[in-house]
Amino acid sequence: MPGPHRRAEPTSGPSDRDGVTDLVRWAAFSCFLVPVALLWYGASFAGAAGTALGLAAVTGVCRLLLRRSERVAARPRARRGGRHTGENTPVD
Repeated sequence: MPGPHRRAEPTSGPSDRDGVTDLVRWAAFSCFLVPVALLWYGASFAGAAGTALGLAAVTGVCRLLLRRSERVAARPRARRGGRHTGENTPVD
């Protein structure tokens, strides 16, 4: 019978690495790798350069959006909504 399930521990790298940073690093690597592969398979230099610029732009926008969502998620939440019982508010 198998023992209790334990959570997998990372095997290498610092434990405080950010998931967004890793994602952006892989995206930057693909911005380099995809144009090289296109050139290898006979695409034009202009096409490969355009692809690299497009991937870099998408990577930059995704990075900004991910960082923004992290900041928003880290903010303390204010209580919103609910029933208001002021003078001018109708109550059932």
